[in-house]
Amino acid sequence: MILSMTGFGRASATYNDKEISVEIKSLNGKTTDLRLKVPSNFRDKEIEIRKLIMEGTKRGKVDASVVVDSKYGEEEYALNKELFTKYYTELKELNLADGGDYMQSILRIPNVIKTEVKDLDKEEWNKIKEVAFLALSKLKEYRKAEGQATKEDFEKSVRVIIDKLEEIEPFEKSRIDKLKIRLNSKLEEFLQSERVDQNRFEQEVVYYLEKLDINEEKVRLRQHCHYFLDIINGKADVNGKKLGFIAQEMGREINTLGAKAQDANIQQRVVAMKDELERIKEQVLNIV
Repeated sequence: MILSMTGFGRASATYNDKEISVEIKSLNGKTTDLRLKVPSNFRDKEIEIRKLIMEGTKRGKVDASVVVDSKYGEEEYALNKELFTKYYTELKELNLADGGDYMQSILRIPNVIKTEVKDLDKEEWNKIKEVAFLALSKLKEYRKAEGQATKEDFEKSVRVIIDKLEEIEPFEKSRIDKLKIRLNSKLEEFLQSERVDQNRFEQEVVYYLEKLDINEEKVRLRQHCHYFLDIINGKADVNGKKLGFIAQEMGREINTLGAKAQDANIQQRVVAMKDELERIKEQVLNIV
């Protein structure tokens, strides 16, 4: 199964008077790079949340957030009654002429309204993990859908490479004949009127043609292509790095074919194969 590194997953649930939501977005990256936002009272659980998300995403550039909304907000507020009473009494004793509204003034004094950050209880923590797993599950489904589309593109490109490889065969015999004629012409031009030893000439031609033989490159390239197809159609999860290594080997054989071709028709097929291989390499970078 192919999983794209591009994905999105969001899940939410209600716990008591709170709405818990987890959102995860991922893009392609060489390693797992996680940027995580959590409420202030989750700091002691941040490492666990980070580990959970990193294990679920495996690889990629990931942005994740955990949001908890309630009627109290992230933090609950309480009135410091003793301090409020103290200020109120002192202000009243001043006996201000206008009798002003003490309430608003006192409430603006620091520490009169205090925040209470409560520790995360076990049930709420379990609910957060449940929501996070659900968000990761949705992310994986998104990645699977993207991966299926990528798999179809892979198959199309690899099939084109195999087809272009088969198209080379009809030009191989004429390629050899052309090389012989060209070699003979160069030798005659070099030796001018001197007679050429035909046997020695044939030996040199054989040696030269053996160096330009492309049969091994064709066999290896075909094997790499079929291996690539076997992996993306297998039951096991596909490793993007492994596909990258195979694509690299395919490129090596295609480049050698191009260097040895010595024929315009074969070169055209090689250029087409390189074009498809570049598409494969670009897409491999987005596989988990």
